[in-house]
Amino acid sequence: MERIILKLSGQALSDNGTGISAKKIEAVAKEIKELASSNVQIGIVVGAGNMWRGRDAESNNMERSLADSIGMLGTVMNSLAVENGLRNASLKAITLSAVPMPSLVKSYTRNDAVEYLEKGYIVIFAGGTGNPYFSTDTAAALRASEIGAKKILMAKNGTDGVYDSDPRKNPNAKRYTKLTYQQMLNEKLEVMDLTAASLCSDNDIDTVVFDMNVSGNIKKIMIDPTIGTIVSNK
Repeated sequence: MERIILKLSGQALSDNGTGISAKKIEAVAKEIKELASSNVQIGIVVGAGNMWRGRDAESNNMERSLADSIGMLGTVMNSLAVENGLRNASLKAITLSAVPMPSLVKSYTRNDAVEYLEKGYIVIFAGGTGNPYFSTDTAAALRASEIGAKKILMAKNGTDGVYDSDPRKNPNAKRYTKLTYQQMLNEKLEVMDLTAASLCSDNDIDTVVFDMNVSGNIKKIMIDPTIGTIVSNK
C-alpha cells in the first residue's frame, strides 16, 4: 500500500489567514476522506502560519529559537483541530508530537507512527521537527524519510503549481508540470527550503505541488499529478 505525506499550510485551516475555521476544517477533512478511500496510508504535517511565523522573530523583538518554539506549539493546536475534524468525518486519526506534552498529545516515535499507519489511522505529525530553525516543509520531508513515504503532496492555497515567476504579478508566468530538485535550486524557485529539498532528493521522495482550494484536488493529484507540479530527481 502506498504511503504518503500531505503537507497542509496553517492558512488552509482559516477563513482569512488567521485562526482556525470549523468550516475549513470540515472541508479539509472531507477532502482527506476522499483521499483515504484510494487505499493509501496518510501522514499529515500542518504548518502554523495561521497562528505564528518564527521567521518574524526579529520584528517581534524575540530570539529566533523562542519564536520557533511558539510556532511549534501552533502546529500542535492545528494538528489537534485537524484530528478532531477527521474523527468527526468518521476517520481514525491520531496526533503524534515531536515536542513532548503527554497530558495533551502522544509523543512521536517512528515505530508508533508506522504501527498506527498500518492499523489504518491517519497520523498527524505535530511539533515540526521538534527543533527551532527548521520549517514544517523540512518536517514533512523528515517524516516522509522516516516512515518510508515516497511522495509528499504539498497543498497550496490558490496556487496550482510551481511557476517561473509570480503569476499574481506576471500574467505570462509559466507553470511547470515537472521539475528536478536540482533545477528548482538552480532557478531559485520557491517550492521549499534547501534542507527540505536535500532530504527529499537524498531519499528519492517526489513532491507534488497543487492547489487544494479546488474541490477534489487532493484525490485527483494522486491520479493525475500534471494538474500541479511534480518535483523529483528525474
